[in-house]
Amino acid sequence: MYKLIAIDLDGTLLNDEKDIPSDNIQLLRELIDRGYEVVIATGRRYWSAKQLIKDIGRPIVILANNGNVVRNTKNDQIIIKKYLDLADFKTLVKEGKKRGLDPIIHVDQYDKGIDLIIEMDRSHKNYYNYVSQSEERYKKVKSYLEINEDSILAVVYAGRKEELVNFHLDINKRYPNRYNSHVIENIVVAEALLEIMNPLGCKWLSLSEYAKEKGIAEEEIITIGDDNNDAEMIKNAGCGIAMKNASEGVKQVADIITEKDNNESGLSFELRKILDL
Repeated sequence: MYKLIAIDLDGTLLNDEKDIPSDNIQLLRELIDRGYEVVIATGRRYWSAKQLIKDIGRPIVILANNGNVVRNTKNDQIIIKKYLDLADFKTLVKEGKKRGLDPIIHVDQYDKGIDLIIEMDRSHKNYYNYVSQSEERYKKVKSYLEINEDSILAVVYAGRKEELVNFHLDINKRYPNRYNSHVIENIVVAEALLEIMNPLGCKWLSLSEYAKEKGIAEEEIITIGDDNNDAEMIKNAGCGIAMKNASEGVKQVADIITEKDNNESGLSFELRKILDL
């Protein structure tokens, strides 16, 4: 019997217009009202994820920034947090600069109204429109190396896939066990995003930790997603579901691939079958 359902946002719960289809909204309300533990597991920051799911109209736990910070929308209280070591962060920035890479920094300063830190103008070409012109929850600094806040959740690079994959592999080879990173591809701002975090920062590890606190076994968990940052939770859960529109790497580790994609409410269609709703 399944008790916890962890759902990715982009490419999974959301359609390509970044809205939640009505079928998916209805399903989540039904799941929560029936007593299922529903968790949103996303690479997005908490504030953004909370805005996107507000139409569900129910308190929900969000594993934001790939599980590096976990909060409940009922009161915004932190349940789990995993920050990147400050020295490791500065090493990473220096290594990226050598390659001409400029990151966007995600920080846990929700109560201060700050989620992102940037070094250049937000419209700079190296940011690939990652920071929108309507963005208000950010802070600009002269140099990332001057940052002393111990609240860094993720360092994100946007750019060409080949360049980011090479950096990803090089960092993990030269600095083993100091970072957890992945390259995601199902995005629109650039060819790819490289996200680098605390070595224990990933959706699955935080989800497993949260489930254990709730007395829920790993085999009682359903996970569903579409991109490479979802692979571990899809591989390890009792039932791992890849969206029809998922990356090939995610499909290879999934138990089930949805018949419909994220624009066809594939999540709702598949979960209703599995849970006999």
